[in-house]
Amino acid sequence: MLTRRMLAQVMVAGLFAEALDAGMGGLGGAALAQPSGQAGPQGLKFGRPQSFSYAGLKKLAEERAAKPYVSPPRPDPAIVEQIDYDAHGKLKFKPEYALYAEGKSPFPITFMHVGRFFPKTVQMFSVSGGKAREILYQPSYFTMNPDNVASKLPPQPSAFAGFWVREPGPKWREEEPWATFLGASYFRAVGELGQVGLSARGIAVTPGAGVPEEFPDFVAFWFEPSPPDSDTVTVYALLDGPSLTGAYRFLMHRSRGVIMDIEASLNLRKAIERIGVAPLTSMYWYSETAKLTAVDWRPEVHDSDGLAIWNGAGERLWRPLNNPPSITISSFTDEKPRGFGLMQRDRNFDDYQDGVRYHLRPSAWVEPVGDWGRGTVQLVELPTDDEIHDNIVAYWNPAEPTKPGDKLFFAYRLYWLADEPFPSPLARCIATRLGLAGKAGEPRPEGVRRFMVEFSGKPLADLGPNVSPEPVLWASRGTFSGAFTQRVPGEAPDRWRAQFDLAVSGKEPVDMRLFLRSSGAVLSETWLYQYHPF
Repeated sequence: MLTRRMLAQVMVAGLFAEALDAGMGGLGGAALAQPSGQAGPQGLKFGRPQSFSYAGLKKLAEERAAKPYVSPPRPDPAIVEQIDYDAHGKLKFKPEYALYAEGKSPFPITFMHVGRFFPKTVQMFSVSGGKAREILYQPSYFTMNPDNVASKLPPQPSAFAGFWVREPGPKWREEEPWATFLGASYFRAVGELGQVGLSARGIAVTPGAGVPEEFPDFVAFWFEPSPPDSDTVTVYALLDGPSLTGAYRFLMHRSRGVIMDIEASLNLRKAIERIGVAPLTSMYWYSETAKLTAVDWRPEVHDSDGLAIWNGAGERLWRPLNNPPSITISSFTDEKPRGFGLMQRDRNFDDYQDGVRYHLRPSAWVEPVGDWGRGTVQLVELPTDDEIHDNIVAYWNPAEPTKPGDKLFFAYRLYWLADEPFPSPLARCIATRLGLAGKAGEPRPEGVRRFMVEFSGKPLADLGPNVSPEPVLWASRGTFSGAFTQRVPGEAPDRWRAQFDLAVSGKEPVDMRLFLRSSGAVLSETWLYQYHPF
């Protein structure tokens, strides 16, 4: 199901990659001009079979990086521009034409049509026995009334824009897909609570600020059939953009939620000022932390509420998200990171009161495979005034500067779950609240803000009677006062809050740290926050 946010994500996507070379599964302009039209067992039409291998795909990506970037053909732009949100929603792929609809693989694949917000051809290939055949676009694959403007498109170039991976079993036609690849290099999956939310990308190129962001595209996908008893779907992808190419392999496991084993072999045409590996993209409008009066009737609106990091030193960090007044990039230096992710920790429906089920949105966690070396986890926060815009990006940025001709390889496991796959035994932050300092009935001091940070976890429940944890505070500027901790009244014994005031002048952001300890022992993860004085 297309969402308004997915449409917004790719409205600014970059140009399409050059026509792909022939010789890798029929990929290229020559193959498009000479389709065989051979029909498959489920009614799909296929191009001629040609050799395919993962090693060959890596070689193709490397060879392409040595050539200038050229935009490939697109379906008639004048027609595609008229396929707006409503018209696109009526273009339903007919289930009888699904790849593997006949049961050759337990996970059928269905395809999505180009439209105003997804205008680029993406070639699709079926792989079997080391041979790949292009799946040739036909208008008859889609429910397309004669009055739908899409019916005016010719069969070539292909009008496929993306694909869905469907659930196994006889009722897959009635169930929502569990993985989606659509627009630039965006993809996402359903979490273990049965809901979609945030997205991931193949790569991020200078996201956020400084220079215009580049959006490379997945220009082609190859699908291998899964064994009957497998929970894994194997997909290969070719990425191309002005600054780099890439060969990808996705091993996507459908278990509780979705777990993806991802390999990315990248080849740089140009030096990239800031490259984002394993990027995650989400939406944060507001939460209990800070909310403008009457901006919306709902208490909270967000797909994710914080960035969690497990750094190479073993420290657990929690950074609540902001909707900042201007674009902000925060960097968290690390070496050999153990993981990071955009989390949705608040699972209480009453905190959202919304039928779109924000309380069930998945969390996404990146687990590096191998040694990623030195670098930073970077968090980009953009201002937004609505929930339709993704304004949060998190990714790994290697410390080593890039240059033309560089070859980079990254492997990681991406978890789409309800929580971190490896939760910390420490108490965790569950709420951050801001308010005016001072006392009721008295003038409030200028430039002073009160913070209330709430933690929950077994180390706090295990504190003895009359023992309070110590709040350990740090700020990049300003002065703390009135710091103390207390059990949250009326809640379980593992719920404690730290309260303190921060006096600061000026409008520059303030970075803060807080954790709880007792008798020298650390009891909680480290709360990080960037406060924007106002």
